[in-house]
Amino acid sequence: MKNIAIIGSGSWGVALAIHLARCGNNIKIWSFLEEERDLINNEKKCKFLPNAVIPDNIECSTDFEYVIKDAEFILHVTPSKFTRNVFKQYKQYVGNKPVIICSKGFEKDSLKTLDEVIKEELPDVKLGVLSGPSHAEEVSIAVPTVLVIASEHDKILSMVQDTFMCPEMRIYTSRDVKGVELGGALKNIIAFCAGVASGIGLGDNTFAALITRGLGELTRLGVALGGKKDTFYGLSGLGDLIVTCLSEHSRNRKAGKLIGQGKTLEEAKKEVGMVIESIDNIEVAYELGKLHNVYMPIVETVYDVIYNNLEPRKAVNDLMTREKKSE
Repeated sequence: MKNIAIIGSGSWGVALAIHLARCGNNIKIWSFLEEERDLINNEKKCKFLPNAVIPDNIECSTDFEYVIKDAEFILHVTPSKFTRNVFKQYKQYVGNKPVIICSKGFEKDSLKTLDEVIKEELPDVKLGVLSGPSHAEEVSIAVPTVLVIASEHDKILSMVQDTFMCPEMRIYTSRDVKGVELGGALKNIIAFCAGVASGIGLGDNTFAALITRGLGELTRLGVALGGKKDTFYGLSGLGDLIVTCLSEHSRNRKAGKLIGQGKTLEEAKKEVGMVIESIDNIEVAYELGKLHNVYMPIVETVYDVIYNNLEPRKAVNDLMTREKKSE
């Protein structure tokens, strides 16, 4: 049994808390909102997970020090765009506790990955990255799930593997922190594209092509940024890409579908009702592709859909009629 701190009371933070509580651990969740804290503590519910019941060994607080002080490690589970600001507020309480990044994305303004952001704020911090094909809705109700933990520290790898593993969850280990993190961040872009394709009524042939060629793009960029090629064909790359592209649980896919159906970006954000990581990630990947001279036609085209008013059906035609190439 371990005492574990979770920073973030959104769907993924609460789903991880429920899983770890089922495994017999004591969990404290930090929430930005008092109303979410009260819902978790008093009604044992999460507004993002209507089918989940929160166990008694989960407590929620808006006090960073209270949540972190007795914890053996910390799961960071806030939207990527809030990572630096939130970490600044609790880094004074981290000490020698490992921080496991469970968020997926980039810092938009700096184009940095989240491990780079946290290390800038606390250079000596011991980090891990947890990723893989996982919807919060399914983890919270004990659907079998397989994830990967990446870290440079053997103790973090064994600790996370031992703590998380049970019949409902299997954990693999990796030393490719950059690759595992990038796989989780970049797949959201292709999931958004899959949603657009669904929104304009395209079929299975298109989805198969999009996943395959999209994997090629995110792998090229991921390797250019320091990840290992094989990592992108594992759980945090291909695995997460499949589940996010094909499932109605995916908020990134849902946002893309709404765009494909003719909604504006603001209308899509409002209807989804949660942070859509892919929107910022598309802009970051576009800039990183240009910076590192990586050929990314899908990313460049969806960037034009969002930011240059390219009509989705015209975008598909543009991709299909590019110059001839060999595979």
